[in-house]
Amino acid sequence: MSVKGILFDLDGTLWDSSEQVVAAWNLCIEEKTDRPERFTVEDMHRFMGKTLDVIAAMMFPSLPAEEQMRIIRMCFGYEEDHIKANRPYFYEGEREVLESLAKKYKLAVVSNCQVGYIELYMGHCGFPELFCDFESAGNTGLSKGQNIRLVMERQGIDDCIYLGDTAGDEEAAREAGVKFIHAAYGYGTPAAPDASIASITELEQAADKLFGE
Repeated sequence: MSVKGILFDLDGTLWDSSEQVVAAWNLCIEEKTDRPERFTVEDMHRFMGKTLDVIAAMMFPSLPAEEQMRIIRMCFGYEEDHIKANRPYFYEGEREVLESLAKKYKLAVVSNCQVGYIELYMGHCGFPELFCDFESAGNTGLSKGQNIRLVMERQGIDDCIYLGDTAGDEEAAREAGVKFIHAAYGYGTPAAPDASIASITELEQAADKLFGE
């Protein structure tokens, strides 16, 4: 019998932490560096979903790569503390949708984030038991597509959908050889998703259709 799973991107898909992250990063840059850069929520939306080295290069293009990474790692320390104390925005209807999906499919989170970030989501969401697994680029050093496959193998999933909001998420799904649903309420515009939803409340119907339920 086929084991079906839905894997989720995090930012712009399961929550929007951009306000919290921007506040933390700007405070870190002000307190810990002499850099003039300050960032906006719109900037953060452009960064979301990319790997840490790419984000660092976008933030501080004039600096050497080592210095870019040194600063962004400091920012992550501030980010973790700030998000622990300030709950990000969760999408309306999210819990109810995931509770229903978890009765039929295995659910997991796969993100390009640093170690500890998915754990922040699990700590705030109130329903971590609905997810059977999660993985991050910060933990494995692998691409998002490779991490999707890794979670599928760990959980015995042989028919999978990845839900994400960016072109990078679509590319990861294609790399992993799985179906892709675009979370159009997020930050990006993929080229050719298998389905698109305007709200997370539309996910179950879209997933059932792709799975042939």
